[in-house]
Amino acid sequence: MTTLHIDADACPVRDEALRVALRHGVVVCVVSNGGIRPVDHPLVSMIYVDQGADAADRWIADRAGPGDVVVTADIVLAARCIEHGAQVLRPNGEPLTPANIGPVLAARDLAADLRAADPFRQGSGKPFTKSDRARFTEQLDRMLTAARKTAP
Repeated sequence: MTTLHIDADACPVRDEALRVALRHGVVVCVVSNGGIRPVDHPLVSMIYVDQGADAADRWIADRAGPGDVVVTADIVLAARCIEHGAQVLRPNGEPLTPANIGPVLAARDLAADLRAADPFRQGSGKPFTKSDRARFTEQLDRMLTAARKTAP
């Protein structure tokens, strides 16, 4: 059975992910450190983990596997989930796969090194747009359709 795991802390597409997953009849685990309004639906589990660093990431990585889809902006979590056979989607609609996770991890590490070398360097993150939200919704719909066909 396919499960959608949402790394919910600071996730800008949580509502869209829930809407798409429930339309597909997919079980959803919304994982966070707390502070998120509960969702009252039989297919949705609200998972509240300890406040420790990466507790939500560990919970998701320990459970996501083949046939599952994970929504996260965390690149290290994405790599772990891909390693376990899950599909991963970033909130901007970009799928992370075995073919592209290496360069994405390398870019993340390079950016961290540049920030460490110059503490006054400003972040160059792009703002989240309506087209990102639309791309996410469309891609998640495709991923869940495919995952349900291949789920064990």
